[in-house]
Amino acid sequence: MNAYDIIRKPVITEKSMNEMADKKYTFIVDVNANKTEIKNAVEEIFKVKVDKVNTIKVLGKMKRMGKYEGRRPSYKKAVVKLTKDSKGIEFFEGL
Repeated sequence: MNAYDIIRKPVITEKSMNEMADKKYTFIVDVNANKTEIKNAVEEIFKVKVDKVNTIKVLGKMKRMGKYEGRRPSYKKAVVKLTKDSKGIEFFEGL
């Protein structure tokens, strides 16, 4: 599994944008990835130094369409904190 398979997409919300001031960035990641793999993937893709990784497993919501019920897919979210001397992630800077 390469780094681009682990990091799926960034999360752009009001809360995640406020955390960028503290050098915290949020990503949707592969469900089977662990914290070490996420750290290495972010360091490889964005060329930054990662201090800490927090992960959250989010259960998909139940949805109904008439009498049929289903569930949205579950996913894993990672909040990555960079070191103080590390530069920011340029992808988020233009937003």
